[in-house]
Amino acid sequence: MAKGKKKKTSDNTIGTNRKARHEYSLSDDFEAGLVLEGWEVKSLRDHRLQLVDAYVLVQNGEAFLMHAHITPLQTASTHIDPDPRRKRKLLMHRRELDKLIGAVDRGGFTIVPLSMYWVNNRVKVKIALAKGKQKQDKRASEKDKSWQRDKQRILRDR
Repeated sequence: MAKGKKKKTSDNTIGTNRKARHEYSLSDDFEAGLVLEGWEVKSLRDHRLQLVDAYVLVQNGEAFLMHAHITPLQTASTHIDPDPRRKRKLLMHRRELDKLIGAVDRGGFTIVPLSMYWVNNRVKVKIALAKGKQKQDKRASEKDKSWQRDKQRILRDR
């Protein structure tokens, strides 16, 4: 393991968007940094995050995290009026942004956040290109999951 690199573990995770895997079929995923204010960092350390309705919007060659709800702490935000659903800029490499922009424009994809976690005291967001699932697709994926569970149960009991 390289010096200064931390291995991502479950205790580094701030929050996840479980609904995204059910609502969308995901293809490529990317890691992006996040521009935050001080009160947001303190709230994230207390795991006050909701990514359920969040999405990523690309404007003027920049990516922004929209509608991610970070609940402010009462003690950390006494002198300011925090906006819990403000637009937050994502920090990504230019070629990654170009790939995202091309997929959204030409492929009909949308970009959804999957999880938020700590890496070396910095907040990172895992985002993915996604296409919406139809109702029959959701049923089919649920049926496959159920079959895999039953198969594991049968093999375990053997």
